[in-house]
Amino acid sequence: MIRKVISIDENKCNGCGLCAEACHENAIGIVNGVATLLRDDYCDGLGDCLPTCPTGAITFVEREAAAYDEAAVLENMKKKNQSTESSAKKTGGCPGTQAKTIVRETRKEDDGLEPLACGCPGSSSKAISRETSSCECESSNESAGTKPVSQLSQWPVQIKLAPVNAPYFKGAHLLIAADCTAYAYGDFHNRFIKNKITLIGCPKLDAVDYAEKLTEIFKLNDIKSITVVRMEVPCCGGIVAAVTSALQNSGKMIPWQVLTVTTDGSVLENA
Repeated sequence: MIRKVISIDENKCNGCGLCAEACHENAIGIVNGVATLLRDDYCDGLGDCLPTCPTGAITFVEREAAAYDEAAVLENMKKKNQSTESSAKKTGGCPGTQAKTIVRETRKEDDGLEPLACGCPGSSSKAISRETSSCECESSNESAGTKPVSQLSQWPVQIKLAPVNAPYFKGAHLLIAADCTAYAYGDFHNRFIKNKITLIGCPKLDAVDYAEKLTEIFKLNDIKSITVVRMEVPCCGGIVAAVTSALQNSGKMIPWQVLTVTTDGSVLENA
C-alpha cells in the first residue's frame, strides 16, 4: 500500500539517537552509527521523531510500505520493556546524548532562594562586582573548607542535542548561553546555571539555525522565563537573534532578558 512513512538521510544523520528515543513504537534504531527505520510496519507516520532530530535528517515520504501493525508494535514494546537495562539501551546511540535530569542536594543556605532572572528584564537585580585578590579567594575557600559545586540540573546542554520535549523543560526557567561565556565569567554556575535549565551553543561555529529548535521548545513546553547570556563580540548576536525569532514564531509571551559578558569577565545587563 502507498502511505506516509519517515525517510532518514544518512548523510545528515549524526547518530545521536534522539529520534530513536522519541519513537514510541521502536521503529528506529542506530545501525552502524546511523539512524535507520527498522521496519515499515512499526512506523505510524505521525512523526514524533522529526522535531527531535538536530540535523534535519528525517522527513516524510509517501511510498509503498507495509501497513502499520499496532499488534506487532505492542508485542515488540513488551519485549523491550521486560528489563530496565534493555529498555535503557534500546536507543543504541551515543550515551552522552541521552536526556537526563540531574538532582542536586539542596543545602541549607540555598533554602528560600527564588530562581534567578525569572521576572521582567526591567525588574532584574544588577550584580555589584567586588574586586578580590587571588590570595584572598584561596584563603577564604581553604578556611571555609568548601569546594566548587556544579549547579547543572540536566543533560545534554548543547542546543543541537537537547530533545524538544524533554521532561525537564516543564515549568523551566531557561538559560540560553553562548558557550564561551562560561569560560569568561568565573562564577557562571552560581550566577547563571543555578535553578535553571541550561542550553548552550555557538552561533558562529554551529552550522544550524537555533531558531527552529528553540521555537519547538518554546511551543511544546511551559517555559517560565528565559535568560540569554552572550559574549560582547559581534558574532555572538546570533544567539540573541535566534531567541528573538523563536519567541515571535512560538506566539508566546515569555519574560526574557539578555546579559553580555565582556572578554575581561564583567557582566553587562542589556535593556
